[in-house]
Amino acid sequence: MCNLYSNLTTHEAMRQLFDVAVDASDLGNLPAQKAIYPNYEAAIVRTEEGGSRSLFRASWGFLTPKKSAKTGKWNKPSAWNNARDDKITSSGLWKGAFERSRCLIPATGYAEATGRNPATYHWARPADAEAFAFAGIWQHRKGVVGDTEVDGLFYSMVTTEPNEFASQYHNRMPVILAPNEYEKWLTGDPAEVQELLIPYPGAMELLGEGEGLREQPSG
Repeated sequence: MCNLYSNLTTHEAMRQLFDVAVDASDLGNLPAQKAIYPNYEAAIVRTEEGGSRSLFRASWGFLTPKKSAKTGKWNKPSAWNNARDDKITSSGLWKGAFERSRCLIPATGYAEATGRNPATYHWARPADAEAFAFAGIWQHRKGVVGDTEVDGLFYSMVTTEPNEFASQYHNRMPVILAPNEYEKWLTGDPAEVQELLIPYPGAMELLGEGEGLREQPSG
């Protein structure tokens, strides 16, 4: 599973890369992000009525209530940052968003950890793209989760089986889309877009490795 990625792309570069009009961007002062973790806000691309694309900031992870087994009190909601491709059409947490609310998640790299005390973080990306997009789903959530009031956009990253490169570091990998697959992922029929939920078929490269959660990609 992926719990850490980066997006160092400027707002203007994202608008060009994902064909988003200037007036359809609502990222505010969101900076370039060397490290994006669950519950962080980051950029997503979604399709509006009429077919145009927009850039929004959203929080990483679909929320579910979580209660302490010891005290019986509500904890901070759990953020489900990964949606499995083999459960996305059946799980109540993912199914509706997969059918109606798919998005692109702009990125410049992602990390997987191996080992412990300390762990080593391996940053990777497609070899032919400094900026790319993960397949994602999103939802607007307003109300109470446990005892936490929420009102905002939330997204989750779709994962699949790893390709040969990614299997060195984890038994899952994010679904990475090619540019010619963006429109199909955003607007295609749910039955048709399932064919996009595959390990990335192209070459991948290692950006850097390091100890500690705050290690960042070098490329």
